Amino acid sequence: MSIKSICTIASFVCLSAVPLSFAHCDDDDPYAEARQRLVRDRIENAGVTDPRVLDSIRQTPRHEFVPATQVPRAYLDMALPIGSSQTISSPFIVAMMTEAIDPQPTDKVLEIGTGSGYQAAVLSPLVDQVYTIEIVDELGRQAAKTIERLGYENVHTRIGDGFLGWPDAAPFDKIIVTCSPESIPQPLVDQLREGGQMIIPVGQRYQQSLYRLVKQDGQLQRKRLRPTLFVPMTGQAEDERQVQPDPANPSVVNGDFETEASAGSTVAGSDASNDDFVPGWYYGRQVRLLKANIDVGQADEGSGFVRCENETPGLSSHLLQGVAIDGRQVTTVRLSGSVRTAGVVAGDAPDAMAMIAISLYDDQRRDLGTSWIGPFKGTRPWRKTSKLIRIPLQTREAILRIGLFGATGTADFDSISIQKVH
Repeated sequence: MSIKSICTIASFVCLSAVPLSFAHCDDDDPYAEARQRLVRDRIENAGVTDPRVLDSIRQTPRHEFVPATQVPRAYLDMALPIGSSQTISSPFIVAMMTEAIDPQPTDKVLEIGTGSGYQAAVLSPLVDQVYTIEIVDELGRQAAKTIERLGYENVHTRIGDGFLGWPDAAPFDKIIVTCSPESIPQPLVDQLREGGQMIIPVGQRYQQSLYRLVKQDGQLQRKRLRPTLFVPMTGQAEDERQVQPDPANPSVVNGDFETEASAGSTVAGSDASNDDFVPGWYYGRQVRLLKANIDVGQADEGSGFVRCENETPGLSSHLLQGVAIDGRQVTTVRLSGSVRTAGVVAGDAPDAMAMIAISLYDDQRRDLGTSWIGPFKGTRPWRKTSKLIRIPLQTREAILRIGLFGATGTADFDSISIQKVH
């Protein structure tokens, strides 16, 4: 399997629907069909239902908002590097966050973390005005040029620290934050109107949760939406961060799947109960956290494990977790886990298989390659497996992946770990 191929794990292209005639879209756009599939197979199937949001994703040219080297991946459901250690969020996350704020035609929306401008472009046809702030000068300037070139006339850009918001344009009906602070910035709370909503990822560097906040009587009512992973909010938010990752000693959070409570968030008073969530992990698709006493057979160790199930070839069932790892301090790790399978059949794509995988990235979040254990096929009882993996010197972080990545059947996972060897 090629590195390019494996990089699309959990991120297969998709499509279908009648496009709207937005002014900035070319009727001869060669990517129109890819956007249709993306919406049909990766966004609607994952639970986004608002027709206005889906239409905006169908019509927004994501390939215009990524570097030229990333254009071939523009319509995969995956985050992509855009330079300056930043990423463009996956289309599903953009759609889900957009739907979560219930965008209305009269809304004035503040976005924190412009990046390449894609989220602002998706919001543009759905609301009255979009104000977007980017702290990285180069990214902010490039995004402003792209937004102007594509004709998004109701999008206003600014370069600055998003922690401070945009006070002279406040109050805002909605605020959407596409980078993660450890706690909610008070200036953003102050700039949200009474009754307004904020969507924000909050938590530690690699352990975050996405929240919907509603301002009522000056106080925030909180609801946890899902585990997630965003780039950190820099500037004042990063200066105030209390918990830092340890890249010299990479490890897996809740690799034994014994933890049931919400993990990794500093936001209190929220609704954190959801059977689909696996603490410590994010972007779960078709996965369940199970206990051995629920008539599902004995777990490998302890009582908790996760089950990935898929009946549709090419559709993914998986969990992901971000890991801090510094190639200057770590040269080799042992990736290990226990797996049990029932009727697992590989899909048609070369990377459509059950596996435990780890993808490595440099300080600009450029892909350094993926190593994996597997493929796991057929029906087999619990078995332990491990592999030594060399860590390139330029590595600064990793994404751990477990599941059925387009394969069909049932795969159970337990005792997932990463151990530093050298």
